[in-house]
Amino acid sequence: NGLFDSHYEIASAIAIVRGPSGAVYGANAIHGVINVLTPAPGEDPSRLFEMSGDTQDRYKWKGTVSGVHERQGFFIGASAVSEAGYRRDAGLDQQKLTLRHVVDGDGVALDTIFSFDNLEQETAGFIFGADVLHDRERRKDNAYPMAYRDGKSARLQSTLTLDLAGGTQVKITPYARWNRLEFPQHFLPSNALEENGHWSVGVQSLAWRELAGVSVYGGVDAEYTSGWLREFQSQPTIFSYTQGLHYDYEVDAINASGFVGADIKAGAGFTLSGAVRVDGAIYDYKNRTDSGVVGRFLRPDDQTDSFVTASPKFSVRYEPRENVTLHASYARGARPPQTTDLYRLQINQTGAQARPETIDAFELSTRVRAGDWLNLTLAGFYMNKNNFFFRDADGFNVSNGKTRHVGVEADIRMALHDTLTLSSAVTYAEHTYRFDRITGSSSETITSGDDVDTAPRVLANTRLEWRPVDALTAEAEWVSVGRYFTDAANAHEYGGHNLLNLRAQAALTGSLAAFVSIRNVTNAFYAERADFAFGNDRYFPGETRTFAFGIRNAH
Repeated sequence: NGLFDSHYEIASAIAIVRGPSGAVYGANAIHGVINVLTPAPGEDPSRLFEMSGDTQDRYKWKGTVSGVHERQGFFIGASAVSEAGYRRDAGLDQQKLTLRHVVDGDGVALDTIFSFDNLEQETAGFIFGADVLHDRERRKDNAYPMAYRDGKSARLQSTLTLDLAGGTQVKITPYARWNRLEFPQHFLPSNALEENGHWSVGVQSLAWRELAGVSVYGGVDAEYTSGWLREFQSQPTIFSYTQGLHYDYEVDAINASGFVGADIKAGAGFTLSGAVRVDGAIYDYKNRTDSGVVGRFLRPDDQTDSFVTASPKFSVRYEPRENVTLHASYARGARPPQTTDLYRLQINQTGAQARPETIDAFELSTRVRAGDWLNLTLAGFYMNKNNFFFRDADGFNVSNGKTRHVGVEADIRMALHDTLTLSSAVTYAEHTYRFDRITGSSSETITSGDDVDTAPRVLANTRLEWRPVDALTAEAEWVSVGRYFTDAANAHEYGGHNLLNLRAQAALTGSLAAFVSIRNVTNAFYAERADFAFGNDRYFPGETRTFAFGIRNAH
């Protein structure tokens, strides 16, 4: 959900920061950061157009134009997708636009990016029972044909870069954001319609300087946000879900942060790094309807809440020789309560129960490179998370959850031959609850030490790429998801799945290329997600074997 309005289709790269992000990215980056990078204008004029279709009635296109004139550069990227949907009465139409303009002067540069996204999605809910999951036709059933999600978002940012005397560089980025989303809560008995939106303006800043082997940096960020949420149930009262208005409120929020850090080359191959960030948030909540209890819903009176979090990060990097790196780090991630944690309450709850969520993470890793034929990264991690906020099986918010995450990861890229390359990423991790909670359902009672439900211990992705000539590339990909428990009590499980995907691309001319793919070659009847609730195994079924074809024209 956090990525559907990011324009990853035309991205120049997608950077992934594992674990708490440290000082630069700020609060909310608990388990990691995904940074979608917009392409910069190319030095030479360029154009690209790509279109594709597949046997699931999914059609995509994207186009980009880029160029530079004297000291100014521009980039335009657009993409769209339209699909009928693998499930019945489910589909998607989405359009995205990104504009970028760069002006580069003597010691000063201005980089402006605008993006817009429009989403119109007909969604589908769970199917019930393993027999339905493994039935070619019934797995396409959709018991919620009226479910949908419509969203729009726009972003504008402009980064001013100044190269000052003494090697100091300063970046100042004012920005503005706007977002609107609505969807019926078909996953609840109420089927209530939720509408929400916000707009915000802010500024980010970063100053950096290197002094005799010491790189120091710091900055201040600030943002003002005005948001709102409304939830209304049209259908008659069912259980404690009452007909009519559930919530209607607005929140004005001010966020301010400061951070500072340094990288020190200590000699003998050692680099020491340290950083700390402090985030402050103030929420001014206003209830736009009657306060009090309505059915299972609690509407708080107008109130103001504030939170402060600190996120330190320290690391040591050692390079005993040129192609070997050892790394050790500690980082704390923090997430202040979200406004829905505080103000979309239910009976017997108060917003005062919510506290900032924190995670303390320790990591050891090594990276080895052997010429051009081997790149290997091994990492081990240990994380403790506190004040984890979630909704339990009884439908009530829980604000004091605790989990532990311990595991190892391996990432390898190996040249087996001049034309053959093997790449693989594998992780084994134990994600466990570290607290107890009794619920009305024995299968959802949480016991300390049990696995977190829907959290597989094993994830793997392996790719074998064959390039016999420059004009032809073929790839086989194996995706593995290990078994996992589907309820909190670890009484039911999903057995996991293995998928085989094939891809190939051929250059037809100097500017024209064609590509084909077969996803889920073995036609496995797998689940994108599985869980157990209300006495039933529930699944979001994955797509069966899918053939795709596309062409790309680039100048």
